[in-house]
Amino acid sequence: MTLAYSCWDLAELSQGRFLLGLGSQVRGHIVRRFSMPWDSPGPRMREFVMGLRAIWRSWQDGVPLDFHGKFYSFSLMTPFFNPGPIAHPAIPIYLAGVGDYMCRLAGELADGIHVHPFHTIPYLDQMLLPQVAEGAAQAGRARDRIETVATVFVITGRSRYEMDTMEQAVRLQVAFYASTPSYRGILELHGWDFGDELTARSRRGDWMGMAALIPDEVLTEVAVRAPLDELGAAIRGRFGERVGRIGFYIAEIPGMPPVLALSDDEWESLVAATRG
Repeated sequence: MTLAYSCWDLAELSQGRFLLGLGSQVRGHIVRRFSMPWDSPGPRMREFVMGLRAIWRSWQDGVPLDFHGKFYSFSLMTPFFNPGPIAHPAIPIYLAGVGDYMCRLAGELADGIHVHPFHTIPYLDQMLLPQVAEGAAQAGRARDRIETVATVFVITGRSRYEMDTMEQAVRLQVAFYASTPSYRGILELHGWDFGDELTARSRRGDWMGMAALIPDEVLTEVAVRAPLDELGAAIRGRFGERVGRIGFYIAEIPGMPPVLALSDDEWESLVAATRG
């Protein structure tokens, strides 16, 4: 309910440009970092999306709020707490998906699928995108109704120093993600066998040592490396028509200032080159 109010305001203030992204996170962070219970993340997400839309329909169309599920139930909406209709009520919902269930759910219910930055093209083609298409087919939806959004690790810069420093930052971030058991599907697909060791080191807090376990071939698959003036074309060459939106994941080394700070003109040039 709290999120529904925030989204309603943002949709109105942005004149319909607001997109809502939702992700389940993983058990360790939900339980130990946020001190919240962990239970049935996929089915819970399904109800969360349906509940949000039921609340928004109540506000926009004036229908009674009457949603009942296993995890969430909403049945009270008094006039005092009803913000009323807005000009852009169809708020797009994008789901972050890694495993099969969440990817199929995105195809079934969502307006978009947000790809985790720790991904490869074979993972997209062989695992994630087919699951999205399966979910859409099961729900009788056209696949092109679900936009694919990806954030990509970039190793770029204006100099060798900037690119080498950013490479180390990406190596650290990839090691962190690859230590999470929930993301092991990518490792298994490529035959990378360093997952268990990364997990063990993460439990010891050896974050810097973990980066040494990530070979160059992994960075080649996971990140796009190119000088700044060639990065847009390199991203287009990597993804082709697979994605509708792309974001740049500019990793940083903890304790160090950002190695790459782009001017407005450089951002405009990079965005234009990426769009082609």
